[in-house]
Amino acid sequence: MPSSAAAGSRARVAASFGRQFYVRSCTGQWAERVAVTRGKRTDVCVGDEVEVRLIGADQAVIESLQPRRTSLQRSDRWRSKLLAANVDQAGVVVAGEPPFSEALLVRMLIAIESAGIGVALIVNKSDLAEATRAIAARIDVYRALGYPMFGLAARARPAEARAQLRDWLSGRTTLLVGQSGMGKSTLVNALVPDAAQRTRAISTALSSGRHTTTFSRMFELPAGIAPDAHIIDTPGFQSFGLAHLSPWQRAHAMREFVPLLGRCRFNNCRHRDEPGCAIREAAERGEIDPARYRLYLQIESETDQGS
Repeated sequence: MPSSAAAGSRARVAASFGRQFYVRSCTGQWAERVAVTRGKRTDVCVGDEVEVRLIGADQAVIESLQPRRTSLQRSDRWRSKLLAANVDQAGVVVAGEPPFSEALLVRMLIAIESAGIGVALIVNKSDLAEATRAIAARIDVYRALGYPMFGLAARARPAEARAQLRDWLSGRTTLLVGQSGMGKSTLVNALVPDAAQRTRAISTALSSGRHTTTFSRMFELPAGIAPDAHIIDTPGFQSFGLAHLSPWQRAHAMREFVPLLGRCRFNNCRHRDEPGCAIREAAERGEIDPARYRLYLQIESETDQGS
């Protein structure tokens, strides 16, 4: 009979930091432990299912990676970073104080839509009435595009926030993303009452104490808040590159563009200043939101320049 040091086991990656990982048994047969990859492999991320070899009482080696159902990444011309794998849906957290960056929101939505992951907007800090009114017109644009919406106040009304999200979270693994300052950490703490404690434990295990806010981690939600639910928390973003996506993928991730794609005069239209561009003309007529169209052009220009 194989010893525990040699036995193989299926696990899920709960946190990643560099080449160190925190893994948990898919069947609950053993306690969470620190794992490293064999060799110099770095293509493992939070949410991955892996085969591990257990070493002693609290360590493991990742031997192989299972096929992913979904994966989300961001990239620039120098590198690509995997954010999470095997998620069922994503929630983008925005707020009016400080005002959210729509340029960053569009980038995150393009990446999520291109990955085939369902996405909702979580409008936080709704108790700040004036700030929420200031962003209402822009939020309405996304509501009209069919994005599910949640308006909540994670800090002021945590119980209400949990009740609003319960059905949406239940039975799913949800990725939470957002720019810094939107209150995502407060929302995570409302959903997972001991999230800070668990994060400290992971940080200590990975010997990364001063980097507690710079790695992604997965939490299992208490059954009373949302049964059979997991959330993956990510660091707050200030940028979100899309260099890994083709122009075709980026255009098809703009929901309002899709009915017009294929109607341009030229098959290779980039939807800029080409004559007979159905998308540009629709924006000029106000049939699609001009601000989102301008942000799309900005993304295409920056991607062409390799940023």
